[in-house]
Formats: sequence, structure tokens, C-alpha cells
Amino acid sequence: MERDLIIPRIQKTLIAVLGHDHFEMRDDLTAPDVEGWDSLTHMSIITGLEKEFDVRFKLREINKLRNMGTLIDLIGSKFV
Repeated sequence: MERDLIIPRIQKTLIAVLGHDHFEMRDDLTAPDVEGWDSLTHMSIITGLEKEFDVRFKLREINKLRNMGTLIDLIGSKFV
């Protein structure tokens, strides 16, 4: 799946979980950059993304996430 198709769907999920859109989607975006993105909402975001993309993430995949770029790449790898 192409990045330009993945990004808006991730953004939609983030907005739904966080309840705001006060962030800019960019590859170096991390949880501390976004108001309200803490460890609890992180798991809600992951669950929401699994539903949105109909995929399952392994714990080791989640632990390797460093920023939005790695998340986008991970999701894209599920469709190769």
C-alpha cells in the first residue's frame, strides 16, 4: 500500500482517539510531540490502526516503532 494512502488513514485514527488534530503528520513525529498521546492512548491508537487497516501488529513490531515514519513503513509492509 502506498504511503499517500496510509497517511490519511493514520491521521483519521489519531484524531478519533486523541479527539483533536493539533499535530502535523510528518515522518519524525513522535508521541511526545502530540498533546494527549501517552502510553494509554498509544495502545488505543495501535488498536484503532489494527482495525482501520485490518492487520495485527506483533509486540516486537510495536516496540521497534520510533516515529511516524517507522509506523507508516510497518503498515505498508503488511500489504507487500
